[in-house]
Amino acid sequence: MEGARPIIIIKKKAGHGGHHGGAWKVAYADFVTAMMALFIVLWLLNSSKKIQEAVGGYFRDPNGSAQNAGTNLNGTGVAVPISKDDMPKLKEELEKRIRQMNNFDKLKNQIEVRITPEGLRIELIESETGTFFNLGSSGPTDNGRQLLTLLASELGKLPNHVSIEGHTDAKPYTGKSGYSNWELSADRANAARRLMQQNGLGESQVSQIRGFADQLLRKPDDPLSASNRRISVIVQNMDVKPEDAEKAGEPAKAGAPPGAAAKPE
Repeated sequence: MEGARPIIIIKKKAGHGGHHGGAWKVAYADFVTAMMALFIVLWLLNSSKKIQEAVGGYFRDPNGSAQNAGTNLNGTGVAVPISKDDMPKLKEELEKRIRQMNNFDKLKNQIEVRITPEGLRIELIESETGTFFNLGSSGPTDNGRQLLTLLASELGKLPNHVSIEGHTDAKPYTGKSGYSNWELSADRANAARRLMQQNGLGESQVSQIRGFADQLLRKPDDPLSASNRRISVIVQNMDVKPEDAEKAGEPAKAGAPPGAAAKPE
């Protein structure tokens, strides 16, 4: 048609799409991380309980400074058994931690750590007023709770077995009928076990609870001394068998049966 305007078609040259950025790299990294986590979980499900606890403890606290870490006192990330040759270092580490307690100056004469043939023996020694346990009771004091909790957090990092002993002085218990120093010593050891297992000590770590009453006095020449009343926590050498540990009661006393029964029937 004459006078009609011409139709102009403009063709645009298509270019390449814009740059996608690095978002895909983040997504891929997340995918790889998730797959790694999945494989770790599958491996742990088929591993022993000991390995599961050690790995879990390491991820919770790689430096081994928390209560339930799966490391030894060196923070190596592996629960290394403490042998007889390692006991001096363990003693040094525990003494260092104990000295950090707020009220250490008041308790330092009531705590004794020494190496014995059985292992490392930590003794919580009573005073006339009752330092770690209320007088005539199996209930721990605030000092007892604090120290036993500290020990549990440290010893729970080890695979070594632990035994706990209760000792009394020679004064007959008169609190209630049918209850004697035998029951008191065993009940205090058992109370210490419960508290320590609630605060980091492994359920399977405790090999023995022993109640000796007054059969292994710390001061045989002063049987009524308050220092005869004590709780002993023993970290056993890895090569010590339970039956051998039962014969290792200390201190030795002439005429006393080695390894007195925990609680007579």
